[in-house]
Amino acid sequence: MDQGETDAGRGAHHVQSLERGLAVIKAFHADAVELTLSDVARSTGLTRAAARRFLLTLVDLGYVRTDGKYFSLTARVLELGYAYLSSMSLPEVAHPHLERLSARVHESSSVSVLEGTDIVYVARVAVSRIMTVSINVGTRFPAHATSMGHVLLAGMSEAELEAYFAVVRFDKLTERTVTSPDLLRAELTRVRAQGWAMVDQELEEGLRSVAAPIHDRRGAVVAAVNLSTHASRTSAEQARTEFVPPLLDAARAIEADLAIAAPAARATRGV
Repeated sequence: MDQGETDAGRGAHHVQSLERGLAVIKAFHADAVELTLSDVARSTGLTRAAARRFLLTLVDLGYVRTDGKYFSLTARVLELGYAYLSSMSLPEVAHPHLERLSARVHESSSVSVLEGTDIVYVARVAVSRIMTVSINVGTRFPAHATSMGHVLLAGMSEAELEAYFAVVRFDKLTERTVTSPDLLRAELTRVRAQGWAMVDQELEEGLRSVAAPIHDRRGAVVAAVNLSTHASRTSAEQARTEFVPPLLDAARAIEADLAIAAPAARATRGV
């Protein structure tokens, strides 16, 4: 069997060429919008020849463009994520609730899911821009430094948490970022007990946010909803007393609508 096609260590089903092609796509990100062939090879661990083949294939398919030296992704890569987002009812169900929540407290609200060690935004209503980076659907942040990340991690099983701690890199994003596994574990225990999380300027200076879990019909945490504000206009105590109650109301309302939407979606698909 061709070693370029399968990896015996992962089973005969594993297609290594697909894994490498996806690695090439993932080499591009917000801090690496344009990459040379050498950049891609270095980032993915591929040889220059292999990286070139994958890049030119992606160019042929319309997912990557090149000027002969630099490569960059095209908007067509959004198709890869759209199939997932369009197949789930969460963003569509959550959005009107986010609009009502933001109108009620006059702050930005979002919904995210966990992917690896990051949270990924799947719905957002922005009232004002309070971060130095813009947040859109698809934006990723490290779970350990975000309120939604804490909620999603707190909803994990012990086995899932052990797997997370085995691979996570605790980047220190601000002076307040929790980078100790023991401290994060203690925080997750607290979040699990109280049913919501607050992160105070751990992701970015001046950013304070609270988050609550969104459960599926079986009680599993499948997403998180949050409110974010600037620390200069909302104290931690205000966030607890003024934001958490409406946030929890929104989470329960999203759960109720998801419970109705999920069976309806399955029925529409004939499942």
